[in-house]
Amino acid sequence: MMLRTLQQRLSFFVLLPVALLLLGMGAAGFFYARNKLLEQWGEAAVLRLERAAHQVDMRLNMPKIWLDLYQRTSEKPYAGWIQNDIIEQLKAVEGVSRVTLNRVRNTVPSAASIPNYADSASDLFPDDSHMGRHGVGRHGITIEVSPSCQVTCDAGLTVSLISELKNNAQKNIGSLEAVMPFDYLIETVKSTGWWQSNEAFLVDLNGRILAATSPEGRRQLGETGDVLELKAFEAIKEKSQGIVFGPGFPVFEVFGFYRLQEAPWTLVMIAPAEEILSPMISFRNYYLIIGLASILSILLLIRWVTGKIVAAIKEVSIAAGKLANGDFGQALSVNSRDEVGELTSSFNAMAHQLEERMRLKESMDLAKELQQNLLPQQSINFCGLDIAGKSLYCDDTGGDYYDFLQFPELGESRIGVAVGDVAGHGISAALLMTTTRALLRSRIIRPGTLSQIVGDVNRLLGVDTALSGNFMTLFFMVIDCKNKWIQWVRAGHDAAEIYDPVSDSFRDLGGSGIALGVDDAWNYQQYQEAGCTGDEIILIGTDGIWETENPLGERFGKERLRQIIRRWSRSSSSYMIEAVFSAITDFRQTSVQADDITLVVVKGG
Repeated sequence: MMLRTLQQRLSFFVLLPVALLLLGMGAAGFFYARNKLLEQWGEAAVLRLERAAHQVDMRLNMPKIWLDLYQRTSEKPYAGWIQNDIIEQLKAVEGVSRVTLNRVRNTVPSAASIPNYADSASDLFPDDSHMGRHGVGRHGITIEVSPSCQVTCDAGLTVSLISELKNNAQKNIGSLEAVMPFDYLIETVKSTGWWQSNEAFLVDLNGRILAATSPEGRRQLGETGDVLELKAFEAIKEKSQGIVFGPGFPVFEVFGFYRLQEAPWTLVMIAPAEEILSPMISFRNYYLIIGLASILSILLLIRWVTGKIVAAIKEVSIAAGKLANGDFGQALSVNSRDEVGELTSSFNAMAHQLEERMRLKESMDLAKELQQNLLPQQSINFCGLDIAGKSLYCDDTGGDYYDFLQFPELGESRIGVAVGDVAGHGISAALLMTTTRALLRSRIIRPGTLSQIVGDVNRLLGVDTALSGNFMTLFFMVIDCKNKWIQWVRAGHDAAEIYDPVSDSFRDLGGSGIALGVDDAWNYQQYQEAGCTGDEIILIGTDGIWETENPLGERFGKERLRQIIRRWSRSSSSYMIEAVFSAITDFRQTSVQADDITLVVVKGG
């Protein structure tokens, strides 16, 4: 899924962590609370089972007390009368439906039920009225469930409490039995109703179901192959009480059990986890609803907040598009003090500055065009001389200057060549360069020697540079093709060089002189050289050529310049200039051009 808009990205990257956080916290809280609920349910279930078992134990305990008392009084004086009274009390115990005293003789008579037939112990044992004197030994009381016991608690289910009677020789002489309806024992358990929503059983140690809340008629715990019941049955045999969790995650059912004290039975309850966790399930549903509502609210809030941000940014984007096409338009309105407001303010400031820069750029382009038009546009041929020049500025405008001066005042066979270099570069240098050009051209049409011409230009230029401190170097020469001589004035500029292809040698056209604008009273000296051959090549350049540096800090130098001229001496002056500029560019590599570059080549033909 591509998130194209700012709103989509904000919504996704804000909502995703929030949703994950809510889900993580909800899941962690749900599992923690679920475990706590199951644990608390287990404790509560054990307590309830304990209370229910105690109620059953209490109903079993009362007849067991009288049975035990019957045994304990066997050696007391007048035991027969006392035991007879005990039997009466046993019959009167609530829930006892029948009391039977059985006597074992050599010839065993049939057992007699004595609810209304025996009035004394002698009536129970006529041949041994002093049975207590012979010692009826005490023995443990056993509990048996009648064979009519079924899965459910029906009216025919009874429980027998039997006390075996023995003499001093530990010979069995009879038994005393109290019979109670099973329904009476579990009546209070059934009446509480706390397990009616769950499945509950009363089982013996063998897992046989004595009573159950479900009407399926089951006989044995685990007979259906249920994993939880089988697991619980193993726990019942090992412990008297506890909780067993069924399989599943989360668990499907929970099993609780508690063993009776007065009978070898265990109360068992199986509850579905859904019922136990119903508060948590409700909480989960409410949590999901509230979480979804919160996410929706956050989404709406994000759309409301980001809507304004996106609208402001889109307005800036549209204005930027117009700005790119040169339409500056009106300043954007700032409607807030936040980052978007700062962005809009910065854009307005940028647009204003860019507009001014564009205007300055247009002015610079115009100035560049005007300055370039002041320089010779192409090479010239004069009296057999091939003369060419080129300037390459490091900025839009520069301070380098070259000119070819053809005026009748100089003479028909004479041509003037000027090369200058203003200190610095840029607009200020360009203004000084154009001023010098104008002064030189206006002065050269008047009578005077080269030294006088340069001196007058220096005096006039010094008036303008007195306060600024600017200056300009100049090499100005006049070539007389008819008389074969050269005159020149060197005003602080590097000396011109002459290459003689015949002798393959270089020589300088030097001389003294300071830059223009430094001292307006300076008297410049004029130099002259005669006998120039037609094959010689004159080079006049600015220091931007030999001071060009590469990334290693090495300078181009004059020797490389001489090698290029020597190599291409048979080519035209224009070609030699292009070869020099190309070599400088290759030498500079990634270094920035730091100064203006100008070269003039005069080649004899």
